[in-house]
Amino acid sequence: MNKKLYHKVIFSLLLLFLTGLSSILLSKLDIKTFATNKKLPIYSVETKKQDIAITFDVNWAEKDHLYEILDILKNKNVKATFFVMGGWIEYNEENAAKLKRIYDEGHEIGNHSNMHPDMTKITKDRMIKEIEVTDSIIKKHTGITTDLFRCPSGAYNDNVIETVESTKHFCIQWDVDSIDWREQGEAIEYERVMKKASPGSIILFHNDAKYTPKNLEKIIDNLKDKGYEFVVISELIYKDDYYIDINGKQHKN
Repeated sequence: MNKKLYHKVIFSLLLLFLTGLSSILLSKLDIKTFATNKKLPIYSVETKKQDIAITFDVNWAEKDHLYEILDILKNKNVKATFFVMGGWIEYNEENAAKLKRIYDEGHEIGNHSNMHPDMTKITKDRMIKEIEVTDSIIKKHTGITTDLFRCPSGAYNDNVIETVESTKHFCIQWDVDSIDWREQGEAIEYERVMKKASPGSIILFHNDAKYTPKNLEKIIDNLKDKGYEFVVISELIYKDDYYIDINGKQHKN
């Protein structure tokens, strides 16, 4: 073997060794090593159980399907988490009655701000006020408090997450978006949810989307057939001793 070829072989073997060594080291590193300093809400939860959570962002709507949604959930014996706005609750007596029914039927209630502002574009004081006012309104109509918050339109940054956490709320996002508000078609929305749903997922729907009621029935039935259990957010997430990875997935320490 000539000297040039010998050096080439040695270099190739060394490169192969170093590549293998780096793979072993990376596989042994805790996923927290790669955590970012960026603040994130909870998108989903790492769990060994086949638990999954259905959530609804409740909006002002000309065509509100909330009663139909509640009928379906009751018929299927499924509990969901509803994120509501203080301004929506107090807009009229009917909305207050809808909130009462959500509560009376055992569903979970979360805070979705008072007037649905983009939280990234308002002051910290305004953010705190939005949360506090809505907490007060929810308590006024149901007698309970909530420690769950969802950012309007899902908009957040480090300052938003830090502010939400300072009010003792868990900031909840989602990893399965039905995108039902676009009303692109029943089959499209159904397949989108079924394709992405996995243990620990948080699914997002809205109360005013055309195809959501019919899809909700099918999604519940088919996920149950696959062995999933439906839980509310407070039963899905960890309340202490946890970390959130770079994908927004919550893990138990």
